[in-house]
Amino acid sequence: MTDVNIKNQPNILLIVADDLGFSDLGAFGGEINTPHLNQLALKGLRLTNFHTASTCSPTRAMLLSGTDHHLAGLGTMAEALTPELEGKDGYEGVLNNKVAALPELLKDAGYYTIMSGKWHLGLKPEYFPIQKGFERSFALLPGAANHYLFEADIPEDQIPRLLKSTKGLYAEDDEFSEELPQGFYSSDYFTTRLLDFLQDDEARQGRPFFAYLPFSAPHWPLQAPQEDIERYKGRYADGPVKLREQRLEKLKQLQLVDDETTIHPVLARTPFWDNLSPSEREKSSRIMEVYAAMVDRMDQNVGRVVEYLKDRGELDNTIVIFLSDNGAEGAQLEALPVFGGQLNEIIEQYYDNSIDNIGRANSYVWYGEHWAQAATAPARLYKAHTSEGGIRTVSFIHYAGFKRQNQISHEFLTVMDLLPTLLDYLNIQHPGQAYKGRQLVPLRGRSILPYLQVQQDHIHSEDHVTGWELFGQKALRKGEWKALFIPAPNGPNRWQLYNLKDDQGETQDLAKKYPEKLNELLEEWATYVKENGVIENVQQRRLLQNDQLEPFEA
Repeated sequence: MTDVNIKNQPNILLIVADDLGFSDLGAFGGEINTPHLNQLALKGLRLTNFHTASTCSPTRAMLLSGTDHHLAGLGTMAEALTPELEGKDGYEGVLNNKVAALPELLKDAGYYTIMSGKWHLGLKPEYFPIQKGFERSFALLPGAANHYLFEADIPEDQIPRLLKSTKGLYAEDDEFSEELPQGFYSSDYFTTRLLDFLQDDEARQGRPFFAYLPFSAPHWPLQAPQEDIERYKGRYADGPVKLREQRLEKLKQLQLVDDETTIHPVLARTPFWDNLSPSEREKSSRIMEVYAAMVDRMDQNVGRVVEYLKDRGELDNTIVIFLSDNGAEGAQLEALPVFGGQLNEIIEQYYDNSIDNIGRANSYVWYGEHWAQAATAPARLYKAHTSEGGIRTVSFIHYAGFKRQNQISHEFLTVMDLLPTLLDYLNIQHPGQAYKGRQLVPLRGRSILPYLQVQQDHIHSEDHVTGWELFGQKALRKGEWKALFIPAPNGPNRWQLYNLKDDQGETQDLAKKYPEKLNELLEEWATYVKENGVIENVQQRRLLQNDQLEPFEA
């Protein structure tokens, strides 16, 4: 590892939102009140072509490892491991020991490494954040939890798998957290604990910090403080179609998408707004009000951290990176076999989803495919899909030391590129093939520092290849060309071909027109599968997709 003068190095603040939509923030076309994130985004570099995995824990593995999630241990989500996948390399369901995690490398270089928020990379003590290089940590260990710590008194043998897998489980440093304070709300408490760690001058000892703040908002169950919800009362009464139109117009005004961009139509099995009854519309719009309040509250908490850094005179010397871990969540949770157990009936019996109670601790709602596609437009579909709506996410980088600031970038990049970029800027050498006696898998991300410093016009070359696979959904991108496979019932169950330069919405399948190009990409796909240990598994797909559902109209 290269010797580093640690005193001259910038701080790093890495903020991750959970299931945030592409256009939810004001700086990205949204109507939600997000002034603190807006200010950072507008003064920084807004990234319109930033890509993640299609769900949360695989993205987090890529973020902290700089490599493909199939190599880093999250070939699939731990919650979706099937007997065919258990025990296979890359499918450990945790951030494995074949990667050198970003906090490990930064700690070795002298950084004060801290985190507070959602972990989702291992539930056992041997996989806690402190084992991956964080000196101090407070972590929500599973993929989601009640934002107020409420747990319904459901008989053990009746608890649906969804509620079992998202029961609140927290850890501080190397121990499980047995008791948490009254008045707990996830975004507030995660931020408070991060600030506690930042303010611990004795622990920090004057070192630059790496602070990781992964919120669990706005992931379901959608819950927010009442004063925040009330600010959005009536805001969504016109429904998701109208919101989608408004967001798209704003995206064009902000030059985040081209005026002539293709727009994929909404794909849905649940009724459209015009077919809902007045009471159904009222409930749906109320749920969206709660979602907006969650995003608003998250922004307020980012503001707390920003104000602290300003007061300490440290904001200008802090690299701030913000991203969502995947596209907006649009799943019909009750329709997914993996969650099973008569979820709707259990929620109706043990939670209160009456109109005035939605958003409180003892409510349990999600906002579904229509609101999600208002947030992912102009892209196709949403989270868990390898179409652009599932993997193209909101992101920005704010730091005065980078020359590309106060700008918008339409260059393609992925979450894997962040680790090598930070190491490159900090002059920290990645250990390569071995680290502390462990054999390492190769990095897949590449430094974008030359682009950030205006030393080159593009991030990746025209022949740069990136692959995606999760739950049987597949994609391979080479330059502006993308091969996409979405299995039935959510897709046509065959490979499609798109040119994203001309067709950002993935509306014009060119597979028949350019079969040679599709074959070229499928050869690259075979290489991607081999090099990354991808196991193409039908049983995994069926676990998470209800084959009894009517297919989307393609």
